[in-house]
Amino acid sequence: MLRHPAVAGQFYKGSPDALKKQVEAFIDTAAGRRKTIGILSPHAGLIYSGSVAGAVYSGIELPDTFVLIGPNHTGLGTPVSLMAKGNWETPLGVVTIDEALAAAILSRSPRIREDALAHLHEHSLEVQLPFIQYFKSNFKIVPIQMLDTRLETCLEVGRAVGEAIKERSQEPEVRSQESEQGKNPTPHAEPRTLNSERPLIVASSDMSHYENASVARGKDFKAIEQILKLDPEGLHRTVKDNSITMCGYGPAVAMLVAARILGAVKAELVK
Repeated sequence: MLRHPAVAGQFYKGSPDALKKQVEAFIDTAAGRRKTIGILSPHAGLIYSGSVAGAVYSGIELPDTFVLIGPNHTGLGTPVSLMAKGNWETPLGVVTIDEALAAAILSRSPRIREDALAHLHEHSLEVQLPFIQYFKSNFKIVPIQMLDTRLETCLEVGRAVGEAIKERSQEPEVRSQESEQGKNPTPHAEPRTLNSERPLIVASSDMSHYENASVARGKDFKAIEQILKLDPEGLHRTVKDNSITMCGYGPAVAMLVAARILGAVKAELVK
């Protein structure tokens, strides 16, 4: 199926030219790009969150596949919904789902169900695509929406994503190599380079809602501290204990679990 944009013209500009200009205003052309395992990026309307998202996407190397994990605001679909087949459309073009990686993630967790309904009207992943499309015209995604944010669910989703990506990154790449006699080409397997082939995990979350600036800043930095420590359980506990209205804390916890499986050793606050 083709998923049409749900919030074009609302959360971001609805025409290709206008959207490209809107995104371009948030891009930092001087930012140095670095290899990255996972990111946390906001999903409010671009007039609110575009400067943060732009700063994050400007400073990372963008691979050919992205695992997008976001909160389910609509309540539609299964508790953890993965759209495993089809395409997503934005004003900047059509993006294809990576069916092989989607199937690998699904096979690793009974909590993750194949479901498209949760994605039809949800904005948290859709608003990530224009930033990626600004830099890349050809890439694939695996979209996951989380309605269930219990700790055990977040940990399981993170493990499924991390293990599937790790296996994918270490699969041998088979090419033909001529024999010493110059005849009868034989298969030759070489391991893929991990960093060049590894999909990027994007956790989508805004921070505190409906708080004044000073309260929000204090609460948010308690959560940010746990993210910088790469502590998924600590983030989940801190959000709950301090009533932090961070709508995508479940996806963030899952991203941290996966990132640690994939060898993450440090995190950086971009903006």
